[in-house]
This record gives sequence, C-alpha cells and structure tokens, in this order.
Amino acid sequence: MDARTLAATVLTDVIAARRSLGATLTAHLELAGSPRDRALVQELCYGVMRWHLRLAAVIGRLLDRPLKPGNDDIHCLLLLGLYQLIYMRVPPHAAISATVDSCKVLKKSWATGLVNGSLRAFQRTAAVLLAEVDRDITARTAHPAWLLDRLQQAWPDHWQALLDANNRHAPMTLRVNRCRIGRDDYLARLRQAGYEARVAIHGSTGVILEKPVDVVRLPGFADGLVSVQDAAAQLAAPLLAAQAGQRVLDACAAPGGKTAHLLETQPELTELVAVDNDADRAKRIDDNLRRLGLRASIVVADAAQPDGWWDGRPFDRILLDAPCSATGVIRRHPDIKYLRRPADINAVRDEQQRLLDSLWPLLGSGGMLLYATCSVLPEENVAQTAWFLRTHGDAVERPLDVSWGHECDAGRQILPGEDDMDGFYYACLQKA
Repeated sequence: MDARTLAATVLTDVIAARRSLGATLTAHLELAGSPRDRALVQELCYGVMRWHLRLAAVIGRLLDRPLKPGNDDIHCLLLLGLYQLIYMRVPPHAAISATVDSCKVLKKSWATGLVNGSLRAFQRTAAVLLAEVDRDITARTAHPAWLLDRLQQAWPDHWQALLDANNRHAPMTLRVNRCRIGRDDYLARLRQAGYEARVAIHGSTGVILEKPVDVVRLPGFADGLVSVQDAAAQLAAPLLAAQAGQRVLDACAAPGGKTAHLLETQPELTELVAVDNDADRAKRIDDNLRRLGLRASIVVADAAQPDGWWDGRPFDRILLDAPCSATGVIRRHPDIKYLRRPADINAVRDEQQRLLDSLWPLLGSGGMLLYATCSVLPEENVAQTAWFLRTHGDAVERPLDVSWGHECDAGRQILPGEDDMDGFYYACLQKA
C-alpha cells in the first residue's frame, strides 16, 4: 500500500475509532512497501496528530458543508494533504496529486474532485486562511481548550514555551549500559559509525543523537550496549540510589527501561521485582532484560493488590512510575492531545492514590519510595505528594539536591523540552 493511503488508514483508526497512534502504526507499518515508505507514513501520521486542531480548523473553512458519515478516511486525506502543504518540503503538485490518487485506492473516486479542489483552494488562499484560523489560540497552538487552560493555570510563566516544546520533534536519546561500556567510548563508536551525538546535560548515561536512527543500526544495540530512553527517565535510577544487597520493587514497570537502568546502576541488588498488570507489556520487560543480559523477578499482577503477589518481605526501595495523563510526553505521543479527556485526569489521580496507599506498607523502615510521573499537571504530581505526606504520618519528604527542573512545594518538575528532556515529576518519600 502506498504511504499516503496507509497513513490515511492509520489516522482513520486513531481519529474515528480513538485508538492509540503508536499501537495502530505498529499494526499497520508492515504493509508499507519500503523503509522509506515506513518513514513517510510515520512522519505523516505523527505530523497530522501534532497539528490536528489547526489542520481541522482549516478544513472547516475549506468545505461548504461537513462530509457525510462514513467518510472519515476522506477527512484524513484532507488532513494529510494540508500537512504536506504547510509543514513538509514535498513539492505542492506532488503532494496534491498523490493525495488525490489515494481516493481511488480507498475506492472513493467520487472524492477526487473534492480533495483536489480543496487543496488547490488552500494553495491560493493559504496566508489568509491560516491567519483566520490562528485567531483561535486552540487552533494556533494545536492544544484543546481544557488542556490549554490547565497548562496556563499551572505554569503561568512557562506555558507558551511548554506548548512550543509539545509541538516540536523530540530527540532520540540513548542510555549507555555502563556495565558494558563507558559513555565516552560509546560516543566514539557512534562517530566511527557515522552518527553525530552529544552527551545529555544531566546524568551520566545519556547520549542524544543529532538525527534519529533505526535502533538495529546502532552500534552494539543487539549486544546490550545501549537502550533508547529519554534523559528525564534516566534520572529515576540515580534518584532511587539503591545499594548493594537491597531488595527493590519497580511497580508499573513495563516496558522495562527503568527496571534495566536500576540493574545497570546497581548490579549487586539482592533482588529486583518488576510488576506490571499487562502480560504483553510484561513480556517486553523480559525481552529488554534478555537483550541487556540482566535478570529480575517479573510479576504479572495489579501492583495495588499486593495480597495477590507480595511474599511479605519488605522492600528497601520502591519505584512507582505511576500511570498518568502523559502530558509531559506529548511531543513523543501527539495523539495524547486528541485522545485525552478532562475526566481522565480524575481517573488517573485516583489510581495514583490507590497505588501509593497500597505500596507504602511494602516498604521497610527507613526505606525510600520514588514517586514519578510523565505528567506536567500539579494534581497528579505535587498535589499527590502533599496529600500523601498529610495522610501518612510515617512519611517524610527527602528533598532532591539536583540542578534540573523546577522546585515545587514537594518534589521537582521538569517541563518538556528543558535541557532536551521530556516532562517528568519526581518526589522521594522516606519511611521514618
């Protein structure tokens, strides 16, 4: 299947059926004819979801009336055509022609005139149309009104930079396995292979590639020398500061990046237990550990119901990378802006509290729980930490002596794009 038709098929699933972009792409990419086509499909799909609100607003001005039900694929073709004309370097005639041809592949030849006419009309009036659309801040920033309001309230001095970061491509960041190779040595191997890279500003394991590359082409990837992980996520293992001989729990552990980093950072743990409630995602933990030559006790269970899986032996350290709105990783998953709803925030907040309450008794006296999210919303972060400290008399905050992020009443917050990192929140809670 050609790239644009395949992209329209993927986007129809995401937009009309409200499915995850990443999962839908994974299921469809094998239909692409070549690596170049696969790359184009990904660029088109991620780009359309990144700018969906702005592109949809333009379509609303181009069409005299909405498309009839059952034509979501044609709507997606219009989105794809506009994305190419506004944001890509594809020659306009080629972008329009190829997008129109996809109508026939989708067996909707009747739409060829509509798509062709709409895209050519945009070409003629692009500056005027975009100026009209951009009067609406939700269209201009491509963020839904409810999320825009929350970000403005939470970060009055930073919300504009935050939105800009969300709409940019995230860098491809690697975590060097220092059990196998030093960071400087791995940088040298990258340069020998023709890849430009630099060290991450924070931490001792991060490497940021100047351009993304297929992981199988990375030097030593198959041998476990390196993994893909954002620099902010790489801060978890050193913050947890696990010591030799300790027993560690990684709750909500899939896909296993932090699990592996904990083992790489402290290979002399007595045991690391990795819990996740999804069997398929738990298998990814095992796959990642096998590639890296690491071992952990993997448990498929609800971490918030320890009676079903805990053996009664206390943990010295617990990492709770809690389920969240993922509003800190929108630049990597732009479909979050489309799929997430305000009610979802209350649901994940309740789940976070359930996990904190359930896991705290598993922590031994003097032990430490590291609470982490990839959210930028205070109700999931500093408010959760404050609630926990109020309701658990044996919990004290352990301040973070670090140079990154923003100091909060409890814990620290990284905003997307700061020092090339995703948006993350961390707080250390120690059992008195």
